[in-house]
Amino acid sequence: MERTILVVEDDSALRDTIAYNLRGEGYAVLTAADGISALEIARQNPVSLVMLDLMLPRLDGLDVCRQLRASAETANTPILMLTARGEETDKVIGLELGADDYVTKPFSWKELRARVRALLRRGEHAPAAANAGAESAAEGGRILASGDLRIDVDRREVRRGEREIELPARLFDLLVYLVRNKGLVLTRDRLLQHVWGYDYTGDTRTVDVHMRWLR
Repeated sequence: MERTILVVEDDSALRDTIAYNLRGEGYAVLTAADGISALEIARQNPVSLVMLDLMLPRLDGLDVCRQLRASAETANTPILMLTARGEETDKVIGLELGADDYVTKPFSWKELRARVRALLRRGEHAPAAANAGAESAAEGGRILASGDLRIDVDRREVRRGEREIELPARLFDLLVYLVRNKGLVLTRDRLLQHVWGYDYTGDTRTVDVHMRWLR
């Protein structure tokens, strides 16, 4: 089944280049140059992935991300943020609002392609992941504990003491992997491969930002 990717980028040259390369990979591509148009397109079309620039006219990327996550139609659609900013504050805010990953401009096509494939695979493998969680229940995989932290894997709920902690999907997956591998040295590349599903493990600070926010 052909998957549709929405590219939201106000730089027309970059937007056209990304769209051209994605179409070359066999994806259907929709494009938007501002935040308002992006929301209208996402609500009117079934979209498999949103590539979202942070710096947008009319409505910025963070507000677009917030509204996509608040809508039932797009609540679970993977969001890949595109940002040229050097500061990590907006990236962390974006992840907190529900974005799944980010890539900093300028980026290579090889890296961007790997991010896209990994995010699309996550959606495709969700049923298998649920089954794996159920199978591990007999081994104590349904409820994970570390200190006063308790994780219900099936319900995707996290509690620290009596307080419930709400985590975006990627941060939840990262926390589960860390707890299940407690006591082991986990490299950045290993986390990228097992939590993000990346084939590409080049220069990226995605893990660093997620770990900082999780802490």
